[in-house]
Amino acid sequence: MGRVKDRLLLDEEGRPQKAEAELLGQAKVSTCTKNTEANDFNVYASNHKDLLEQICDRDNMAQAYLKVRRNKGAGGIDNMTVDELDSWLRENYEALISRLLTGRYRPAPVKRVEIPKEEKGKMRKLGIPTAVDRMLQQAVMQVLTPIYEPLFSDNSYGFRPMRSAHGALLAIQQYANKGYVWCVSLDIERFFDTVNQSKLIELISHTIKDGRVISLIHRFLMAGVMVDGALSPTEQGTPQGGPLSPLLANILLDELDRELEKRGHVFVRYADDSLILKKTQKAALRTGSSITHFIEKKLFLKVNRDKTVVARLNKGVKYLGYGFYQKENEWHLRVHPKSVDKIKAKIRLITARSNGKSLDRRRYELKMLVNGWVNYFKLADAKRLTSEIDSWCRRRIRVVYWRQWKRIRTKISALVKLGIPKDQAFQWANSRKAYWRIAGSPVLKRSLTNAKLKELGWVTFSDRYQACRTSS
Repeated sequence: MGRVKDRLLLDEEGRPQKAEAELLGQAKVSTCTKNTEANDFNVYASNHKDLLEQICDRDNMAQAYLKVRRNKGAGGIDNMTVDELDSWLRENYEALISRLLTGRYRPAPVKRVEIPKEEKGKMRKLGIPTAVDRMLQQAVMQVLTPIYEPLFSDNSYGFRPMRSAHGALLAIQQYANKGYVWCVSLDIERFFDTVNQSKLIELISHTIKDGRVISLIHRFLMAGVMVDGALSPTEQGTPQGGPLSPLLANILLDELDRELEKRGHVFVRYADDSLILKKTQKAALRTGSSITHFIEKKLFLKVNRDKTVVARLNKGVKYLGYGFYQKENEWHLRVHPKSVDKIKAKIRLITARSNGKSLDRRRYELKMLVNGWVNYFKLADAKRLTSEIDSWCRRRIRVVYWRQWKRIRTKISALVKLGIPKDQAFQWANSRKAYWRIAGSPVLKRSLTNAKLKELGWVTFSDRYQACRTSS
């Protein structure tokens, strides 16, 4: 980050600005600027009427650029990558700021891409803004976040600094231990695609008094999407994929939070996933019906009644990938069965026999998968589960080795090197049993032992889980 070649923007005389490290380390104070390590945004205590100037502030833009570059990501409809953004800014920065301040800037349409959802056959629509628009959205978000943070509910945990899914889950656990064991799990249908833009702009205008900023946000919302070369308007929704969308979602759904608080409900919300907790089934059913009416009539969103669940927490409820269970009057977190199925599907892709990946590549991908999964599910009671996944995963790894050895003489040589007597190695190398059966046979368990696989660099879920639990 501190490399001299990574310079950013131009000064008033057209010369390259300071290196990035200098920009961040020597950033001048704008009214009241605080660089928060955990949050990575500027905090402005200011008059809300000059927000556009704060957004266009050189230091704020520098931080936005750095954030976008660190996040990388694909190019938008102009195919400009984040690595090319610096050179573009050298030539166009002053003109860009001028267009922003005079209201002449028009965001480009976002590139529409679709990724598979957990439900088979369903796709999630994402919008990829151009690199320039991502930087500008990030700059807007950095200035608006400290304004809205004090206003948001303490029961909201998604896309907020110093808050996370783990905080939401621990809050649910605490509520359950106080007797709130019945829940209403709300499912808002296609939330990001169906946000009512007029309602959202109305809510923003309650807090933000700089009309130029409101107009800029509206232009981002109305930029349209490019699908297979054809431009489609976006008269509703806030496209997923832009840095500003999570904040806009929280601004809209804060209305739901306030309504729930006004009614005295106990609840937790992470992005558009809300869980309302009650002490009785009757109260949960009544709450589910009344709050659905509020969401549809006041926020103009649609509740998916088929996926909205009213149930006891330990009856299959899934929230943020976790499940819940009760033991000796205490409530605990566990990995939901659907999350187990999901991680196994990813392991299958990595360890597939014919995906053409080298052993080094498989080891690396599995390591990244294990680290990410365990770091997320470390709150769950999963000692037995991680051991079971490891046993299944090791068998799949042994299949990979057996297939890679291919020829009979290669198998014999490999087995002998791993300590198998030559006659047994010859017998197993000539076996006609299927790969999966061979992988579970005594010969591979005695040759490619658990210790040997660890020595070869294969990580395990249980080791990583134990390390996370010990350090936390």
